[in-house]
Amino acid sequence: MEANEQHYEQLRVDKVIAEVKLKQAAMTQQLVHAHQETRAVERNYSDNASVNTFEIDDASETNAEIQQQRQLVARVVETETILKRQLDTLEQLAHNPYFGKIEIQDEPSVPTEQLYIGTSSLQGPDDDFLIYDWRAPIAAIYYNGTLGHVKFSTPSGSQETELLNKRQFTIEDGHITNMFDTNETVGDEMLQYALGQQNDEYMQNIVATIQAEQNDIIRDTQHDLLVVQGVAGSGKTSAILQRIAFLLYHARAELSADQILLFSPNKLFSNYIAEVLPSLGERNMRQVTLTDFLSARLEGLKVQTLFERYEAQQIQLPTQAIRTTMGSLSFMQALARYVANLDEQTIEFADVYLVDEVIFSAYHTQLIYSRQPANASVGAKMLATKNQLIKELKRKAAHALEAAWVSDAINGMSTEEYEQLIGIGKRDEFSSAEAESEYAAAKFVERYYQGVYDALFNDYYLDVYTQFTNFLTEYGANTKEPELWELKAQQFQTALEYHQILLDDATPFMYLRDLLTNSGRNRQIQHLFVDEMQDYTMAQMVYFKHAFPQAQFTILGDNQQALFADVTAVNEFYTNLQTAFAAKHAKLVTLNKSYRSTQEITAFGKALLPADNHIEAFTRKGHLPRVIMTADEASSVQYLTLHLPKLLNEYGTVAILTKTMPAATRIAQILRRHLPVTTLTATDRAVPKGVIALPIYLAKGLEFDCAIAYDVSATTYATANDAAILYTVATRAMHDLLLITNGQPAPMLTTIEQALYEKIVPTTEL
Repeated sequence: MEANEQHYEQLRVDKVIAEVKLKQAAMTQQLVHAHQETRAVERNYSDNASVNTFEIDDASETNAEIQQQRQLVARVVETETILKRQLDTLEQLAHNPYFGKIEIQDEPSVPTEQLYIGTSSLQGPDDDFLIYDWRAPIAAIYYNGTLGHVKFSTPSGSQETELLNKRQFTIEDGHITNMFDTNETVGDEMLQYALGQQNDEYMQNIVATIQAEQNDIIRDTQHDLLVVQGVAGSGKTSAILQRIAFLLYHARAELSADQILLFSPNKLFSNYIAEVLPSLGERNMRQVTLTDFLSARLEGLKVQTLFERYEAQQIQLPTQAIRTTMGSLSFMQALARYVANLDEQTIEFADVYLVDEVIFSAYHTQLIYSRQPANASVGAKMLATKNQLIKELKRKAAHALEAAWVSDAINGMSTEEYEQLIGIGKRDEFSSAEAESEYAAAKFVERYYQGVYDALFNDYYLDVYTQFTNFLTEYGANTKEPELWELKAQQFQTALEYHQILLDDATPFMYLRDLLTNSGRNRQIQHLFVDEMQDYTMAQMVYFKHAFPQAQFTILGDNQQALFADVTAVNEFYTNLQTAFAAKHAKLVTLNKSYRSTQEITAFGKALLPADNHIEAFTRKGHLPRVIMTADEASSVQYLTLHLPKLLNEYGTVAILTKTMPAATRIAQILRRHLPVTTLTATDRAVPKGVIALPIYLAKGLEFDCAIAYDVSATTYATANDAAILYTVATRAMHDLLLITNGQPAPMLTTIEQALYEKIVPTTEL
């Protein structure tokens, strides 16, 4: 490109940055004033927040004042937060204001327009746009359009224009280091540069390098079920995070970050992606792991985690066939039919106790239930029954106010106990002794019956555990192996005695409980994202749809990276989802091109899978993966001790990936005799620099400059299903991949062409 063109573009960059700095200065002053206002309001809040409870009118007036003060505090704090966020955005723009430019012409008779695309919009003194936000409708031309006639969607409908030129920039600290014109979505030159950078502990936003197929995912607002099947390193997770940013921009008036929920594979991954949305000026969505979600909904029970089940090695009851059945769509459909057909005779009602006294008998609750409208659903009848029980409890409490045993109990209290009952320091607030006595009786009765109210609120008038056991037995009676289902039911009950529940049981049990009690639904969540879809059962997906009925779903993953179950065909999974969700507008997107790893690493990983896979490698060259043919653990440790310092010096972080947690712990302990090594567990939230050891299931979604697959032996990777695990290990590496055999190499290694890797037999001397 001619020098005068770059000079012209640099002058424009300088002009934009100057405008950014003017806005920074003005906004900094606004922030100072906003902070002062916040401090003043907070100081005044305590002075205006004391409540006069002696007179009812005074109390009401004071409560209104408190609410006004709270709203004022919230408003000034929010103003300060917005200004800080805007200053952070301006700080980014001061270093890298934009990355793209399009030149368009609506009609031959009108002048051309030059639009610059960046991570955030910026207006000049005349309100003209110096930078367009990458999420703006017209910016779609930059990602999807090729030179010539193009269409783009806007809130007012489809628009057309002529794309005359597309230019891409690399700007660092305000200086253009590279620029070129292209007809591609994002030219290979820019993508090569971005992908060739070393990784750090956080995922970066990809708005400067979004590909056309990723852009279609990001800007999709038409489908209530969007399924993304993407090979390892295809940018599916990055695209989904940009999608969240786009949705927040597209529907800012109706959607907030609190209404978006992402299921992530583990806490390491949650931390890894934590900076993407803030880098785009958005608050992070809510994140939860499957373990945290199940534990919150099954409070009081220790829920078996996916990782614990994976580490168990040997499958105990349920057998694999029963496990597969319990995770299926048909099983959840059978459970729903079972609940729908329950009546007062087959529902397991339970007595509700207060200490040793039965307050509501199972028979009494059954009688109330039987009086509900016959055509109502089981859940509706149960909710009406619950409300009736609560009404009866309130009547019991009202009658108890005048009972002699209440006044006797209060009179028998010590002074300290009585003060705690009515509230320390409140005795002087009552207008008369009679008012004080009435208040004390009401507080005592409320406290006395609180346990019963809690029991009703938590549906303890039902024995849902026995109900689920009955279902398992009844379901099994209609199979060819009823005795195995009977054992499964016994296993469920045995685990409960230890306050535990197996992962296979957790979701169906919650579904039965929710259907029976008409509960468990969160209608606030508008968008639900599930990453690593291959690690979830269809039963869990059915429950998510039940639990978040208002949500649109975006589900993504790679069926080839199935660590915890057999590989399921994507089309079968997608069809089952459509059925389970009753989706009116569903779409399946497939991403086959891998961008993460070098061409050599991608080719090696591809060779581990069946020949009919459709993985395409991005043309970023590197060196061949190295298979280190070590004879045993001692020679493996010797090799690592010699070479890890060199790798660490080159990459900063080296990940040693194992099949299991015990294997990671063991190799880390041995290596620590020679150099520092950090072992990562399921409770860790960040990936540190240096040498780290972790099982592959904790590395899901992560990427490392250098990855070492440890113990790729015939003993550890023995079966055909292990190929998916080794493929997942290999595809964590961006620039460098080593495989340590630690004995006889795994069978799948022997099937790979020799030209795809470098075979190294280390010497025995350090």
